[in-house]
Amino acid sequence: MRNDDYTDDIDFERDYDTIRQIQPPPNRGGYYIAPDRRRFGGRNRRGLFGGFPTALIAALLAFVLGCLAGLGGGYLRWGHEKPYTVDLKAIKAPDWIHQVFIRKNIFSRPDVSLKRVSNIVIHYVGNPGTSAQANRNYFDSLADQDPEKGGSSSSAHFIVGLDGEILQCIPVSEMAYANAPRNNDTIAIETCHPDETGQYNQETYDSLVKLTAWLCKELELSPSDVIRHYDVNEKGCPRYFVDHEDAWKQFKKDVKAALKELK
Repeated sequence: MRNDDYTDDIDFERDYDTIRQIQPPPNRGGYYIAPDRRRFGGRNRRGLFGGFPTALIAALLAFVLGCLAGLGGGYLRWGHEKPYTVDLKAIKAPDWIHQVFIRKNIFSRPDVSLKRVSNIVIHYVGNPGTSAQANRNYFDSLADQDPEKGGSSSSAHFIVGLDGEILQCIPVSEMAYANAPRNNDTIAIETCHPDETGQYNQETYDSLVKLTAWLCKELELSPSDVIRHYDVNEKGCPRYFVDHEDAWKQFKKDVKAALKELK
């Protein structure tokens, strides 16, 4: 049964012309009011953003821009490594360091350039009573091994002797075989010791502090960047600094004091 108001006689052209001739009322606070909501079923609309207050739109836009800025900053921080500005080849050793470079070879001086230095690593030679020269000569002798048969690999950039002498075996711009798996961004210092405890005499200790402070200055590092071989791969080296944590902390304090005197 049909409702009496219902009709099939709809004239779309007539109705459209009627709608077209109706002028919308003035804009009130950003709202557009349909001429006859009951007839046309329209809803109140506000401009382009469909009824959202201007303040809310601004807040959402600010939030989105903030997120994008944060992502961009994170990309710059974590996506790109900070440029390394130290010219390793330009570092000149002072006269109290004796440069006695070992021969270039695949076992102890592979002639591989370092791109950066992140840490200075302290070692002990593990052979009580041996001299800096004897340990330097051992590193050099590894060059005589037959590459086709393989052999031992070991070296360090510096060796501090029992009399406080400092020998440089490899330039700071080249890799040494001492700190695996960190050979590619570290400088190695070997230290001689009189007995099996690994404790240094005063001459060795003073020279080690002096050398480490100088390297920190030249490499633009801090005492916190000075680590033990133990900190790289948990090897018990240098023994005395591993067995006596208080001595290690004091050493770093002494390096810090010496570094202040160099600046």
